[in-house]
Amino acid sequence: MQQQRRQPELVEGNLPVFVFPTELIFYADDQSTHKQVLTLYNPYEFALKFKVLCTTPNKYAVVDATGAVKPQCCVDIVIRHRDVRAAHYGVIDKFRLQVSEQSQRKALGRKEIIATLLPSAKEPPQQKEEEEKRIKEHLSESVFFEQTLCQPENRPASSGPSLLTVFLGIVCIAALMLPTLGEMESLVPLYLHLSVNQKLVAAYVLGLITMVILRT
Repeated sequence: MQQQRRQPELVEGNLPVFVFPTELIFYADDQSTHKQVLTLYNPYEFALKFKVLCTTPNKYAVVDATGAVKPQCCVDIVIRHRDVRAAHYGVIDKFRLQVSEQSQRKALGRKEIIATLLPSAKEPPQQKEEEEKRIKEHLSESVFFEQTLCQPENRPASSGPSLLTVFLGIVCIAALMLPTLGEMESLVPLYLHLSVNQKLVAAYVLGLITMVILRT
């Protein structure tokens, strides 16, 4: 019975898409709003592929613009505004979130999200109401949607571990090689003998440094 209910949606491409929020507002004077998160939910019993499309891909960076969502799970899509300037204030851009079944290319459903850059969150209430009204009018008049893939965020290339990290690692290794307190037969001066606790601290720091080096 479940297969019979699902089949018309697969054919007609009218699968409901659940995403939150449905509107992104970036404020030029608040840098914390320049990066926002869309959450795509998959309440179905089958996996979904998704693709993020955009009308103005040069203005935004989308981390993981394509991917998959497991059944009854969700995924976060990070969108960053990277062209914040006065010329773009009030301009309405649109994202389209397209979903399809893992084994198919045809879109089963789609959801459009509007994105607007405003100069400040401290606008008068009347101005905000006029802006919301203009956005709604724009949506009702908009029919066509530019099918352009959003460009992924350019992540800086790793330059390797810093000299300070390498130096600390060498110091920790040297500390572990020093004799422990209580060892009598050693040519190393007594003031260089370390306690067990000191060596444990050195081993712990060395482990952290190793993790940092492996990630870079």
